[in-house]
Amino acid sequence: MIVVFRPIFLKNYVGLSLWPLIILKADALREDSVLINHEKIHLRQQQELLIIPFYLLYFTEWLIRLMYYRNAYHAYKNLSFEKEAYHNEANLDYLKTRKPFTFIKYL
Repeated sequence: MIVVFRPIFLKNYVGLSLWPLIILKADALREDSVLINHEKIHLRQQQELLIIPFYLLYFTEWLIRLMYYRNAYHAYKNLSFEKEAYHNEANLDYLKTRKPFTFIKYL
C-alpha cells in the first residue's frame, strides 16, 4: 500500500518503506515507477528478514558505516540494502528474478 505523508521527510528524501507501507513525500511520486520499484525492493528485503531483524541490521550497518565514513549520507548510500535497491531500481522486472538475501552480495 502506498501512502503520502510529507512531514516525516527531510531534505532530498522522497520515499520510505515501512512494512507493509511505501510512504511518499508527494502524491505525484506515485507515478515514479523507479522510486516505487526501489521501495518494493526494500519491502522484499524486510519480508525475507522477518521485518524487525531487517531494521536492526539496517541500523547496525548504518552505525558501522557512519563510523567508517563519518558522514551520514555516505553511510546511507553504502548500506548493502540501499546498494541493492539503487543498483536494480530501474529494472522493473528485478523482483521477479531476485534471489533471496541478494543484499548480501552488496556488503
